Amino acid sequence: MKRMLVFLCCIFAAGSLSAKGIAEDVRAAEQKSDTSYAFGMVIAGDLVKTGLEFDYYSVYEGLRAVMEKEDTRISMNNAIRMVQSAFQEAMAKQAAEARTTESAWLEENGAKEGVTSTETGLQYQVLEEGEGDQPGPMSVVKVNYEGTLTDGTVFDSSWERGEPAEFPLEAVIPGWAEGIQTMKTGGISLFFIPSSLAYGSQGAGQVIPPYSILIFRVELLEIVKQEASRNDLLPPETEE
Repeated sequence: MKRMLVFLCCIFAAGSLSAKGIAEDVRAAEQKSDTSYAFGMVIAGDLVKTGLEFDYYSVYEGLRAVMEKEDTRISMNNAIRMVQSAFQEAMAKQAAEARTTESAWLEENGAKEGVTSTETGLQYQVLEEGEGDQPGPMSVVKVNYEGTLTDGTVFDSSWERGEPAEFPLEAVIPGWAEGIQTMKTGGISLFFIPSSLAYGSQGAGQVIPPYSILIFRVELLEIVKQEASRNDLLPPETEE
């Protein structure tokens, strides 16, 4: 009887170890699957932005052939050249479409009542006329502002942070600096800034795409310094 109990205990112990091993294998397989899936998502996310169309089976075959170290139907050097060429063509197409869209939007917006266009291409609209002084090109100003894209996406807002911002005008994008100089203290304006006076073909990080028109609602609270020198804009030297 005792031998039978020992035998059964051994079986149960072996079964427990086997189940634990299977569970660990399953978890490892699931982790590998999830990680592989994540790689696919990230790669696809970048590829979607190019506007290129893909044959998913061929993408898989190329990936598998290299990973498995099999012979490929295209040399790696040719593959690199083909990918670079495809990206360049896609980027050129996207840039042309973006410039056309930008030009049409600015033309329509510039025709609206109350919108003024400058020689540089900046458009602005006075919402509330100020009564104080106007900043100069080297001024330091204190403002409240909110920046949005044309689709309404907010990318920056001092109002949301609950604290005004202070800027030297020579340190901001050209369209912003020009727009501020059309204002008087206490005023509120809208700036419609073309990409040529903002972040151009590069955009800014993941927030502002290339060739983006930026719309700013700005309240000029104070001219902190009317004509700041470059030395005023540099951080103070520390004594060694």
